[in-house]
Amino acid sequence: MTILLFSVLLIAFSVLAGMLGALTGLGGGIVVIPVLVLLFHIDIHYAMGASLISVITTSSGTAAAYLYNGYINLRIGMFLEVAAVIGAFVGALLIAVVSKTFLTIVFSIVLFFSAYLTIKRHEEAEQYHDSHPLAVALKLDGTYPTLHGTDHYHVQNAPLGFLLMGCAGCLSGLLGIGSGILKVLAMDQALRIPYKVATTTSNFMIGITAAVSAGIYFTHGYIIPSVAFPVMLGVVVGSFIGAKLLSSIGTRTLRVIFSIAISLVGLQMLINALRGTL
Repeated sequence: MTILLFSVLLIAFSVLAGMLGALTGLGGGIVVIPVLVLLFHIDIHYAMGASLISVITTSSGTAAAYLYNGYINLRIGMFLEVAAVIGAFVGALLIAVVSKTFLTIVFSIVLFFSAYLTIKRHEEAEQYHDSHPLAVALKLDGTYPTLHGTDHYHVQNAPLGFLLMGCAGCLSGLLGIGSGILKVLAMDQALRIPYKVATTTSNFMIGITAAVSAGIYFTHGYIIPSVAFPVMLGVVVGSFIGAKLLSSIGTRTLRVIFSIAISLVGLQMLINALRGTL
């Protein structure tokens, strides 16, 4: 395969990755890593380095648009990011004593169950007239645009969301997985905020986390321009497409896309755990 063909194909897949990442709040790594490793036979470390670049690019490319349109809740993002950082630190301390195989199997099962819960929730039928006292104290409530105008939403179960995000950060540190999945689930299932607010706020948050990791990967030489640049270029285009599509795509459709994506991640993790290739 020539360099030109490689770059064109990688850009094409990266456009899809950026679009999916922008719509679901998962970042582009869910597409980039399997494509690079399975189709192009690139070393997993270089694939992860390119994936981090795609996550930062997706976050940077969409955060401004989502903020301008009123989707992102910065207060919720910062509130949960504190828990994620604490959890990641704890996970780093436990990595030498906890079985990764056991954790991966449990986590994959949790993902399958979470996919079911994501599909099951019908937020349009839910009505909340007040927020959790902690959410009120931190002013976590917000508004977001809909096809029928601007809607106000209340935030539920703030302590549970913080706890879940701490566990998510711990699992992220232990298993080396992206935390976009866990961020969306914590906001959707615990805080009970609108799904589009959850995915866009996750997009904002994952860029912060990825930027820290990218520095470490760069110092180890795992980010190479010939791979990272086509990925970045394609993801920029895809993320802007995804940001444009978000307002016109129904919440139910986004939930289906997200559920399929996390089910595939869970299946891949379960297979790797059972094969002993973690």
